[in-house]
Amino acid sequence: MIRLECKQLVRSKWVQIVTVLFVVIFISILMIQHLAMPDVTGFTRQSASLLNILLFLLPLFMLTIGSMNIASDVETGWFGLLKTYPLKVRHYTMTKYIALCSVFSGIVILAISMALLIGGFLGGIRLPLYFVLLTVMMIMIFNAISLLIGSLAKNRLHALAIGLGIWSLFTLLYSYIVMAIGTVVAEHILRKLVMVLMHLNPLEWIRFSYFLWSKQTAVLGPAFYDISTFYQTLVGIGVYMLVTAVWIVLPLSMTSIVLKNRGQK
Repeated sequence: MIRLECKQLVRSKWVQIVTVLFVVIFISILMIQHLAMPDVTGFTRQSASLLNILLFLLPLFMLTIGSMNIASDVETGWFGLLKTYPLKVRHYTMTKYIALCSVFSGIVILAISMALLIGGFLGGIRLPLYFVLLTVMMIMIFNAISLLIGSLAKNRLHALAIGLGIWSLFTLLYSYIVMAIGTVVAEHILRKLVMVLMHLNPLEWIRFSYFLWSKQTAVLGPAFYDISTFYQTLVGIGVYMLVTAVWIVLPLSMTSIVLKNRGQK
């Protein structure tokens, strides 16, 4: 069933368009920055550009395509038909999840492979391993969230609207909300609130992870020194893994619950 889901996703025009768009943008920015900037270590304009692609494009694609994929099954009655078979809802959810993660991982692998191939003719480019691992983490988190959105939506258009709304909240509205709160609370309270909200926004959590894994936490400023130091300890690593696991397991569990209740109705 996973193979069938992967084939259907690959044949989807939405996925094909997203693949071409992501590959072209990824390679273009990487090549332009490679030609324009010297090969230096640290947080450079090239690493910032790659981080922006990771934080803006991939979540948008996954939240919309993933949510519409599962909402389509509910809208067309395919999910209702599957309920007549001895198929548990959690197995259906995991099948969708694995298929989505596999397809988007393939898109990223294709983009990276083509970038490295083209870069080989330009003197070679370097892509840090933590960037690849961080991309995998993002794929796992946002595909789980997209399935939850799709299970809550009434149809594909509704899923698309909710997916865009959640993406806007995580990427755009979050900063304005923090700035608005900063105008009415004290600075020391705002700092603690930002630390809490960082764990409640998967994009900010992944952004923090990028600087933590690349050992560039100094870019975040002195306010993040204590929490950055904590997450480099043994206990901090355990908490980090727990927070990341919650962002994956919780949406998937809620998806199964919502679909099970919908099936009973």
